[in-house]
Amino acid sequence: MKLNQELLENNIGWMIVCIVLLISVGGLVEIVPLFFQKSTTEPVAGVVPYTPLQLTGRDVYLREGCYNCHSQMVRPFRAETERYGHYSVAGEFVYDHPFQWGSKRTGPDLARVGGKYSDEWHRVHLNNPRDVVPESNMPSYSWLTKAPASAGDIQAKMTALTRVGVPYTAEQIAKAPAELKDKTEQDAVIEYLQNLGLAMKNVR
Repeated sequence: MKLNQELLENNIGWMIVCIVLLISVGGLVEIVPLFFQKSTTEPVAGVVPYTPLQLTGRDVYLREGCYNCHSQMVRPFRAETERYGHYSVAGEFVYDHPFQWGSKRTGPDLARVGGKYSDEWHRVHLNNPRDVVPESNMPSYSWLTKAPASAGDIQAKMTALTRVGVPYTAEQIAKAPAELKDKTEQDAVIEYLQNLGLAMKNVR
């Protein structure tokens, strides 16, 4: 049986098989090499694993769906880099599981927000966004000031992350609950935001 275009057009089964095969080969050719490139598997200079407080803040950020409106990816276009700084590179996010690049831009990109504003600015912004950005349509997250940063599962989270390559030490894991003592979820989110993009902050 000769496999040609006419056969594929008249036999849906063969067409599905060929499409799946083509996509699989194309995907492997594009994706597999990335697992062996240093630029995608090793952190850029200055990138270290999240502290317990930052890791907790990231979890709150995910729980509250902040990524639905805020991208954490600067695209390699002039308009983007002039506004936000150096475009995002994989080495910035090797300790993110999963990474939070995203594509939605209802709110501004957060890839380079670290150090851009003071902690107090972030507190006001989370409590009532319109106090600092009058045109904002972001809801208030004022309850984060009353919610304690959860220390009960932080060691389990860090231990799990070591299994996927995040280099936490036994000492760091042991001290993690103490680092969250008397901290709120708002403190954690701010700590997470203040860490974003610092490694690439001065790169042009």
